Amino acid sequence: MPIFSTKANFSKMNQDAFFMEQAVLLSQRHMEEGQGGPFGCIVVKDGVIVGRGWNSVLAGNDPTAHAEVMAIRDACRHLGTYQLDGCAIYTSCEPCPMCMGAIYWSRPEKVFYANTREDAAETGFDDSFIYDELVRPLEQRKIPMIAMDKTEALKVFRLWQEKENREQY
Repeated sequence: MPIFSTKANFSKMNQDAFFMEQAVLLSQRHMEEGQGGPFGCIVVKDGVIVGRGWNSVLAGNDPTAHAEVMAIRDACRHLGTYQLDGCAIYTSCEPCPMCMGAIYWSRPEKVFYANTREDAAETGFDDSFIYDELVRPLEQRKIPMIAMDKTEALKVFRLWQEKENREQY
């Protein structure tokens, strides 16, 4: 699949506005098609759109199919890498906790967003309970987090540490 656009020739301010507009258009189009909520995202490298994503939770019955996660997956496929060095993410809304995790793991240079998490909450997409849960002690979380015997799992970690051809990421 080809890269999505040619290199934009705008001033930096116009370029950022153009890319945000593309993310917002994705959010509207796919929301209207019934694929999921009103969220869109693009990944840009050197002025070129290299990844696109939109909320596809309903279309794929996948609670992890958020716009940012989908755009990161798409960009990494196109770039042939698992990290987005030198990339910027433009997303129609401030990322949720899951998407923030994916963003930090993919290591872009920066993230631009339009709507805030408060705007999302007012629209029915309230992630405040997740933010609250993340800072609670494990034993106080609503979904029980139960530690089990780690003997065998630690052996696999040791095997990873001893693996000569491992790629650290």
